[in-house]
Amino acid sequence: MLARMTSPSFAELDALPTEELRELAFTRAREHLDVRFFWSLLKRLPDSENASELDGAPNTIGPIVDEAVALFREFEGHGYGDQEPVLRAKFIDYLQKHR
Repeated sequence: MLARMTSPSFAELDALPTEELRELAFTRAREHLDVRFFWSLLKRLPDSENASELDGAPNTIGPIVDEAVALFREFEGHGYGDQEPVLRAKFIDYLQKHR
C-alpha cells in the first residue's frame, strides 16, 4: 500500500519496519542511481570495510549501486546494531526528500 503512495507523511514512514524503509529507499535511490545515498549508508554499517572498495568512477556508477545494494542485503536479518536509529532516519529523510 505505501509503495503506491506518492508522498507519505513522516508518521506513516516512521511506523514502518526498518527493512521496509530500506527497501523503499533503495528502490528510489536505484531509480536515480544515487551513489551518494548508498555511500553515506555504507559508512554507517557496523562493518564498513568493504565500502572503501567502491571507487565511484563515473563509468562504474551502475555496478557501484548494485554492489552497495548487495552489501546491504548481507545485513538483512542480522540487524544494524547501534546504527539502526541513524539508518532509519536516513531512509525516512531520503524518502521525504526524493518523492
